[in-house]
Amino acid sequence: MASTAADTTTSPVEMTSPKLNGVAKNQRLPKSPEQLLKEKRRRICVFSTKGYDRTFLTAALKALPESDKMELIFHKCALDIDSADLTKGSGAVCVFVNDNVGKDVVQKLHDNGVEAILLRCAGFNNVCLTQAETCGMFVANVPSYSPEAVAEFALSLLQTLNRNTHRAYNRVREGNFNLEGLLGRTINGKTVGVIGTGRIGVAFARIMSGFGCKILAYDPFQSSEFEKYGEYLTLEELLPQCDFVSLHCPLMDSTRQIINKNTLKLMKRGAMLVNTSRGALIDTDQVIKSLKDRTLGGLALDVYEGEGELFYNDHSDDIIQDDQLMRLMTFPNVIVCGHQAFFTEEALGEIADATLENAGDYVKGMPCPNSLVRNKHLLVRRDSKPIRI
Repeated sequence: MASTAADTTTSPVEMTSPKLNGVAKNQRLPKSPEQLLKEKRRRICVFSTKGYDRTFLTAALKALPESDKMELIFHKCALDIDSADLTKGSGAVCVFVNDNVGKDVVQKLHDNGVEAILLRCAGFNNVCLTQAETCGMFVANVPSYSPEAVAEFALSLLQTLNRNTHRAYNRVREGNFNLEGLLGRTINGKTVGVIGTGRIGVAFARIMSGFGCKILAYDPFQSSEFEKYGEYLTLEELLPQCDFVSLHCPLMDSTRQIINKNTLKLMKRGAMLVNTSRGALIDTDQVIKSLKDRTLGGLALDVYEGEGELFYNDHSDDIIQDDQLMRLMTFPNVIVCGHQAFFTEEALGEIADATLENAGDYVKGMPCPNSLVRNKHLLVRRDSKPIRI
């Protein structure tokens, strides 16, 4: 772990001139407060790191000019109120989707001298922006990275669910080549609903239009780019018409549990639902009820509301205590993946590059186009257009 700022107040720096003001060559002098502050701002604690995080962030760091180099300190643990102690002596933290950057954690980071929160993801619902605003902290995300990566994975889930590929794979491995129970539907000519038409939603609409589908969308903030592929309707108009519905909206107060008891009743009987955005967009209890009474024809999840304690780690030897998740996994027409839609070489490279660009803006004190809080002023408010993902 890096030393704290207090520990480095007497750290030496080597003099490179033969003699300066009577100081002999190679004699070391204490670092100035300005030097220490500069070093601290370039020191970043990276939480929830896996091998691929190290690989891509390190590669992005090596590609920077020498003058822009930073020190990355990798921690496997997630950021929470306890692990926040690891940030002492660092100017910034780099966090992911399931790190806890709530009000108390933000305050503790601020008390530790941390000035910046760098998200290596688009979503920021795990960060208390109002507290960051109060503390005058720099916060930036990666609003766009290979939207096609997520859109293509949503298609993969849709087709796997629709054509029962997951079940066929398991059957054949046991020598069972029976086709009973594997009947799917041709998606050409079907109606697909897209809830959220940011970059990913538009990419998904473009892909599905290539299959000859009719595309409908709901989003309070309409996109002219989407209108090349389909038309906008209200949510109440859209749901009864769709054979497949895919969620691509950010998690906000207005979208939390957008799929609930009432909206599920509006869906066409037998329709399939895909969620690659945020788990809390759906009311899991109500979805389970709809699966049990067969009004919902299938469910494909790459995200789950309670994923924070489970996803990105191996629990194969554990007794998983999440009864909702375990119930979902008993359904033959449910697919659950571990939040991997973003997981492509291209996306990870773009995320690493953008994260370090944001860090560079923080270090240099430059305006950052991806800022969520700037000059103690929130750039994201409930009545503003959401960050598009």
